[in-house]
Amino acid sequence: MTGPKIAMIGGGSWATAITKMLSDNSSEKEIFWWMRNEEAISHIKTYRHNPSYLSAVEIKVAAENVSSDIRYIIAQADYVILNVPAAFLKETLKEISSKELKGKKIISAIKGIVPDDNLIIGDFLHQKFDVPYEDIVVISGPCHAEEVALEKLSYLTIASMDVALAAVFAGFLNTRYIKTNISDDIFGTEYAAVLKNIYAVASGICHAVGYGDNFQAVLISNAIKEIKRFVDAVHPIERDIKESAYLGDLLVTAYSQFSRNRTFGNMIGKGYTVKSAQLEMNMIAEGYYAANSMYHINEKYKVDMPICMAVYHILYEKKSPYVEMKMLTEKLS
Repeated sequence: MTGPKIAMIGGGSWATAITKMLSDNSSEKEIFWWMRNEEAISHIKTYRHNPSYLSAVEIKVAAENVSSDIRYIIAQADYVILNVPAAFLKETLKEISSKELKGKKIISAIKGIVPDDNLIIGDFLHQKFDVPYEDIVVISGPCHAEEVALEKLSYLTIASMDVALAAVFAGFLNTRYIKTNISDDIFGTEYAAVLKNIYAVASGICHAVGYGDNFQAVLISNAIKEIKRFVDAVHPIERDIKESAYLGDLLVTAYSQFSRNRTFGNMIGKGYTVKSAQLEMNMIAEGYYAANSMYHINEKYKVDMPICMAVYHILYEKKSPYVEMKMLTEKLS
């Protein structure tokens, strides 16, 4: 087959959704797919559906191109899409060397920070694997995988310092139900994607302890101001924080029934421990890890972020969700 070769690294719902977009797009390309779970691989090869995530979606990837051999899958590709939880990225890439990624375009569909290193994915790839920033692409929303599966109209922002590269990759994703925008703000879109997960956790906590829609509106209005203050401090360029990659992604994650971070926050607000909430969800809520990473990153920048601080206190210092949110109400406007 002619055309670009694209590798998907990850087997979850967002990986399944993006694989669907790539398959439904009309341009000629070959897709390779790595996932860890051998049972899921066998099921996909036999039945053409992911048994664990978005199981109604037909998988249109050649059976021989689905494998648990990550080095083989990456070796085939011109474009490598990283789509595992940020907390598992180092483990996923432990067999991969900088040389094996050299010359490839690396796309991050991860909305999180690498724990311990406290690095967004672009910085992690640049520092640990010598990937030039110009070869990195970031996919941001607002877009939930579940609505992609239903082919409901969704928008993506594709960001890269090389806007021509962003445009090329956006062209691989455009379909009847997916529209794309282009940005050169890889740092702002990545940090905004990390932060919105923390605010979605806050939204869930507030709902659980009894606050209604009126307060939720105030909470999210203040959250977008926090995002602006932080991204302007980290990467001060001209950007419109009201664009869908920032405000839109925040809104859908804070309000949607599909938001795992809001669901996680709701459980915490009801009294679940972090461990019990994670076990019951059986999915990763990136906002949990992000709250700790952002707390430590912000020790350097010292941006005023009371909502982030409240979530950190609840998750990592075991403060009362009710008391912490009550104190937060005095800090918002």
